[in-house]
Amino acid sequence: MRIVIAGGHGQIALRLERLLAARGDEAVGVIRNPDQRGDLRDAGAEPVVLDLESASVEEVAEVLRGADAVVFAAGAGPDSGTARKDTVDRGAAVLFADAAERAGVRRYLVVSSMGADPEHAGDEVFDVYLRAKGAADADVRARSGLDWTILRPGMLTNDAGTGQVLLAAKTGRGPVPRDDVAATLVELLDTPATAGLTLELIGGTVPLAVAVKDIAGN
Repeated sequence: MRIVIAGGHGQIALRLERLLAARGDEAVGVIRNPDQRGDLRDAGAEPVVLDLESASVEEVAEVLRGADAVVFAAGAGPDSGTARKDTVDRGAAVLFADAAERAGVRRYLVVSSMGADPEHAGDEVFDVYLRAKGAADADVRARSGLDWTILRPGMLTNDAGTGQVLLAAKTGRGPVPRDDVAATLVELLDTPATAGLTLELIGGTVPLAVAVKDIAGN
């Protein structure tokens, strides 16, 4: 499969690219900073330099044409202000979805955030982030032209992955290693029956491949 990943230098994205490359898939990482191209190549991915805050729908669609699926894993980052929460966490996700539809790529995975809600209250930067992610998720869920799955991990850690997770519409709060988030994304890509689901993910006791198959059958 050819998988295009927005935010290709992110911690989850790099893990995902390594997993995809290791099994022979073609991973393409969209990045803004050309200095990051070497890191993507080291992960086995093809880097594409494109700023999703300024690119047109057609420019992004050109990158996505011929892909089997796209993954939106971009984010403004914890040190960014409120303006970039809107332009990246919401705006770039919507742009990527627009481009996927134009390019004829139906499978669209989103790495969102637990608690994302367009009506989330509060004035802190993190509150703005949750509203932006929630608005992006709502936009994607309204699209009949995409076979979307939204994944909302709990508190991300750099612990080694265990391969054991809890995956459900509602899981409650909890940590999850980034390794396991990336591995779950691979399973979701392989499981078209998860289209149309918004799922929360934390560490648990169920092998992640089993967890994805179980949720696809519900």
